Amino acid sequence: MHASYSCDPAQTRGRLVAEEESAHRTCFQRDRDRIIHSSAFRRLKHKTQVFVEHEGDYFRTRLTHSIEVAQVARTIAGALGLDSGLTEAIALAHDLGHTPFGHTGEDALDALMQPYGGFDHNAQAVKIVTSLERHYADFDGLNLTWETLEGLAKHNGPVTGALPHALSDYNRRHDLELHTHASAEAQVAALSDDVAYNNHDLHDGLRAGLFSEQDICALPIIGAAFAEVDGLYPGLDPSRRMHEALRRVFGIMVSDVIAASRTALSDSGVQSAQDIRDLGRPVVMFSKDLWRDLKVIREFLFTRMYRAPTVVEMRTRVTKVVEDLFPLFMQRTDLLPAEWRADVERAKDEVALARIVADYISGMTDRFALQEHERLLG
Repeated sequence: MHASYSCDPAQTRGRLVAEEESAHRTCFQRDRDRIIHSSAFRRLKHKTQVFVEHEGDYFRTRLTHSIEVAQVARTIAGALGLDSGLTEAIALAHDLGHTPFGHTGEDALDALMQPYGGFDHNAQAVKIVTSLERHYADFDGLNLTWETLEGLAKHNGPVTGALPHALSDYNRRHDLELHTHASAEAQVAALSDDVAYNNHDLHDGLRAGLFSEQDICALPIIGAAFAEVDGLYPGLDPSRRMHEALRRVFGIMVSDVIAASRTALSDSGVQSAQDIRDLGRPVVMFSKDLWRDLKVIREFLFTRMYRAPTVVEMRTRVTKVVEDLFPLFMQRTDLLPAEWRADVERAKDEVALARIVADYISGMTDRFALQEHERLLG
């Protein structure tokens, strides 16, 4: 049963290019399925968040992360009476715009793109689904509904100030009302991202030996989860003990979002999806207490994982890969694949060329970027 403030697929604002509706799926379910079948989604299999893709088979990739986010989002959306098709579509697409090598790759590409308007992964995700995926006969991109695009563009809140080029370009043709908050479905996708990465970064960091169970037992929520497992299963083997404890942490975060959001939705008095956009504040959230605890966990992960010597060393190495490839492709456009050269020929100036090169590099997987760097620069 959907709540009155959920996004109703029957009331969609539609697609940029009009299409006949499907007999078997809602418009939002079709969006989700087009995202799953896109080339950019498949490439997430070989893109990482913290570790470089070849470092270990157990570490999360952007693909496994996106699937985990979609699972959490589906659960929360169902509990709040929201449209699960739309929530899932936004969750599955939220990382499509990421460069190789996680945030390190994005920082390097953004620095190189400063003279040409910068680089932003959220705006790039919109560009991918509105123009860079070129498989359909009637349009470039995936021709997603307004609601899915709105959620992709502003799931982290209103987008104000100077707009990233990739976003302003599409927004001129199809106004996504960037000054308002997004739907509750998009807000759920954003919070589910937090839930998923808090949980799996703890898991991956333990597996990589960057910190120990003893270290994280001193953190809020986590110590109590391990204590509960030890009480129920004394002498459990370490791997199962870790899994049991972290799944409890996961459950606490999801339950907290559902409870805090139910209260926020009830207190806000919203009656429609538009009311949520116009409210001026988010309605999907953690409780104050849990948010405070999560900040402690994030600070620990920042110091012990994202700034760990082995990770910092890798950051330096992969930053150089991006810094070497960008000027090379700017000077030698003949090194770009044939299907990109038609765009290069249409480029009117250096800014347009830089954006094409950034689109190409940002689409690379970790593995491919390393291989190309080796092949072209030795």
